[in-house]
Amino acid sequence: MRVTVDFEECLKDSPRFRAALEDVEGDVSELEVKLDKLVKLCIAMIDTGKAFCLANKQFIHGLRDLAHYSSKDDLVELHPFPFQILFDQTQRSIKAQLQMFIKEDIRKFKEAKKQFEKVSEEKENALAKNAQAPRNKQHEVEEATNILTATRKCFRHIALDYVLQINVLQSKRRSEILKSMLSVMCAHLAFFHQGYDLFSELGPYMKELGAQLDLLGLDAAREKKEMEQKHSTIQQKDFSSDEMKLEYNVDAVNGIVMEGYLFKRASNAFKTWNRRWFSIQNNQLVYQKKFRDAPTVVVEDLRLCTVKPCEDLERRFCFEVVSPTKSCILQADSEKLRQAWIQAVQTSIASAYREKGEEAEVGARPPPSQRRLWPVAEAEKSLKGEGSLQRVQAIAGNAACCDCGQADPRWASINLGITLCIECSGIHRSLGVHFSKVRSLTLDSWEPELLKLMCELGNSVINRVYEANRERMGAKKPHPGSQRQEKEEYIRAKYVDRRFVSPADPALTPSQEGVKQRSPGTPAAPSKGIQAAGRNLAPPPSLSLSLSLSLPRKRRGGESRPGNPGEGSHVRLSKAQREAEKATGLQLYQAAYQKSLPRMAEALAQGAGVNWSNQEKNGFTPLIQAVRGGSLVTCEFLLQNGANVNLRDAQGRGPLHHATLLGHTGQVCLFLKRGANQHARDEDGKDPLSVAIEAANADIVTLLRLARMNEEMRESEGLYGQPGDETYQDIFRDFSQMASNNPEKLKRFQPPDTPEP
Repeated sequence: MRVTVDFEECLKDSPRFRAALEDVEGDVSELEVKLDKLVKLCIAMIDTGKAFCLANKQFIHGLRDLAHYSSKDDLVELHPFPFQILFDQTQRSIKAQLQMFIKEDIRKFKEAKKQFEKVSEEKENALAKNAQAPRNKQHEVEEATNILTATRKCFRHIALDYVLQINVLQSKRRSEILKSMLSVMCAHLAFFHQGYDLFSELGPYMKELGAQLDLLGLDAAREKKEMEQKHSTIQQKDFSSDEMKLEYNVDAVNGIVMEGYLFKRASNAFKTWNRRWFSIQNNQLVYQKKFRDAPTVVVEDLRLCTVKPCEDLERRFCFEVVSPTKSCILQADSEKLRQAWIQAVQTSIASAYREKGEEAEVGARPPPSQRRLWPVAEAEKSLKGEGSLQRVQAIAGNAACCDCGQADPRWASINLGITLCIECSGIHRSLGVHFSKVRSLTLDSWEPELLKLMCELGNSVINRVYEANRERMGAKKPHPGSQRQEKEEYIRAKYVDRRFVSPADPALTPSQEGVKQRSPGTPAAPSKGIQAAGRNLAPPPSLSLSLSLSLPRKRRGGESRPGNPGEGSHVRLSKAQREAEKATGLQLYQAAYQKSLPRMAEALAQGAGVNWSNQEKNGFTPLIQAVRGGSLVTCEFLLQNGANVNLRDAQGRGPLHHATLLGHTGQVCLFLKRGANQHARDEDGKDPLSVAIEAANADIVTLLRLARMNEEMRESEGLYGQPGDETYQDIFRDFSQMASNNPEKLKRFQPPDTPEP
């Protein structure tokens, strides 16, 4: 289907769309002039018999002009005829057909054009009025917003009708011109019977034109129907939201990360605001007034700039892009679009550093505004003398992307513990953070416990879990050269639908007795579920069916409570489903105490609730069991996968209470950073600080008191206060480093032995 002006581009009202309209309008104007000329010449030949030969010659010249105009279209290629004498019947056939085309179709086009220009001007006025509305006059803001909403909706409908009229006109004009010309040829052939020999050379060409006309008629009808359907589909879209749906894409094929209209404040003395089309491309921020204008560069290199919102201006939705040499203040049409542009600029800055990653690792330290992008902290590099990239890629299977096999992956999913290439990491981001949390191995800073988490898991371990049944099901794994759509479908099937995971079998869950026989220093063996998956053994069909019904489609913190199947559910679970939920929850519960991240990952993949509560063991959750097991990385893994840091047991004690009781300073520090409620009291009326004071643990008492002071400082500074005191941040950073790298230095006393569940 040939579409002169795209419907989707029409909704964006971009300079590209405006340029296409200018081309089409000029093209239609030229066509109208030539058709009017041809029709007038036909009338002149009919009415002026005395000048018949001269008018006929001029008419032939008109046909040649039209043939030259249509020379770009290989289907509409006209040739001058051998005869100069055209008779009345021929002239009337051309006049009637072309005049009808001019009066009907071109007239409709002009009317649609007038409506479009009128509503386009109204939209520009509404945009300017909305941008000028002062933030302190709410009634003017609401009035301007309502006018802009109504004007935009009207503009979208009129623009869609205008684009439909353009596409239909462009499609129909070809068949109308050919139809007229074929009529001329048929009239010649019928009238000049004696001159048949001269026209016999045109016989094959006329047959070809006839066949092409039939095809063009069918194609025109089909194209018109498809255009009307597309027009109707787009018109039925939800226009209740006044904002354009702009999204940034660092992996865009055309290199444009994001584009759209913004108001730019001029740097002159008058500080005027002008609306321009901005885009982020080639690590630069540029803008242009018209599509054919050369882009004006605002920022030469995004690595040298930073972006921040502006709240001290009269106008709303403003943000500032600051570079070493100048500052540019921009205004979006809404708060949502402002945040989208800020995120797009920040993501482009990170992408620019990624492309220069090799130079960044050995180059000078970036300016303070970019220190958040510094590859790895010095304390992390000192651990074994390696950076995060080298340490993580050294794990089995991590030298290639977990999902497509691309070599040298530089991105990671921290809650799954896998490495990814940049394309697969973009797909993982689109899944949402409740499925995958993506970080850069070279751009982002890495806490020691996150590095240890990545080293405990890895691509080989996770693929044994999430691809256990892939080969048996005949699913094909994408390769680095596969299309993005193919990779996205596979990744969604793998992590969202968990289609290739072996269903949990209650009979395969380790027994309590088997757990108790393992010594604390012995690493946990892989579960039988993983071993069975390695041999591609499928579970019985009946069990697979019943268990697949119990597996949740999404895994969010606090959503799934296998220990309490009746809560928040309107469906009565079958016995097999309850057993499956208990089996996976118990596996996660036990693996958390045993510090076995592979078995925990398997349990979560099979549908275990990360906040499952063991009602038979005082209501303990997997996170509380991880605290009792004494592993910092196990706690980090559960928190990354949505564990509720404030979920308490039957005695009213949460993870922070248990970490304080056991003297685990590193875990206390971790929970405080994750927003644990330090004021919660257990059934004895004791909060964590009281417990720490009774235990005489000076380190934990210091941390809890500092956390309370920092909380009070934030509350006193109000909603827009600083996130906390720098000294507080430094102390917590030191405790975190020590808890991960030298935990023995934090042991002030030996807590009593904790019985294993």
